[in-house]
Amino acid sequence: MPRPPFHRALLAPQHWPAWLGVAAIWLVARLPYRALLRVGRFLGALVVRVPSPRRKVAERNIALCFPSLDAAAQAALVDAHLRDIGLMMVEFALGWMGSDRAVARVPVTVQGLEHLEAARAQGKGVLLVGGHFSHLELCARLVSRRIRIAGMYRRMDSAVFEWAVLRARLDYAEAMFEKDDIRGTVKYLRGGGTLWYAPDQDMRSKDSVFVPFFGVPAATITATHHLARMSGARVIPFFHRRLPGGGYALRLGAPLEHLPSADVLEDTARVNACIEQMAREAPAQYLWVHKRFKTRPPGQPPVY
Repeated sequence: MPRPPFHRALLAPQHWPAWLGVAAIWLVARLPYRALLRVGRFLGALVVRVPSPRRKVAERNIALCFPSLDAAAQAALVDAHLRDIGLMMVEFALGWMGSDRAVARVPVTVQGLEHLEAARAQGKGVLLVGGHFSHLELCARLVSRRIRIAGMYRRMDSAVFEWAVLRARLDYAEAMFEKDDIRGTVKYLRGGGTLWYAPDQDMRSKDSVFVPFFGVPAATITATHHLARMSGARVIPFFHRRLPGGGYALRLGAPLEHLPSADVLEDTARVNACIEQMAREAPAQYLWVHKRFKTRPPGQPPVY
């Protein structure tokens, strides 16, 4: 897939603040990994102290999803997650703009590649289904060092960031498909490709159904079911978490058997259950600041 061309219009004065942001990300990505983590922890300490509406979102999500925790434990998890946001900032920088040499030095273990190889031996494409964790971009790049992958993404509002980030992603990914490019995605999967995909955000889409996520009805897009049905791809859960001392544990689970089935609700619920399992393994690292339950079933009051 060709990288996006540069247009002189991107140099217009209204884009200069965005270019400063890109330059800052590039500079952060030049830091050694351990120094980068220290910067992330410092940023996380600031995030915890700065008042933000996103804290309220995280508090509400965690109260809904972990009702068995008492108030003190829920508050501790909220603080741990907000500190993790600082690490997310620097991990995105490294994932997007770190050199191959720097990324190669990041400690990582990968398990379960045999599931991917088995699917490929059968001539099948693979949907690597994961969730929105703070380190998702970096872990996608880390796993791309072992296997050839593509990704799906949402176009950025900033033309400069769209150009810079898409160009950076295409340095390690085979292809990047916009979220609405179903035809291109299916063609890629039918050709035996491996696509990293995270269907765990409230997209306010007509192609969503309400299925449980931590026991709460969550509007969830049905694309996993439909992509698997149209392409014949295997659906393999992709777990990843940051380890306490630094580095990452990546794991490909066994393919979800009989997915797709004839029941789109059941398939979508199974995918949510997998992502819930991932979040329970590293709860502070999941993206609780996203309004996951913004869309409510008819007749139910708003959550936020």
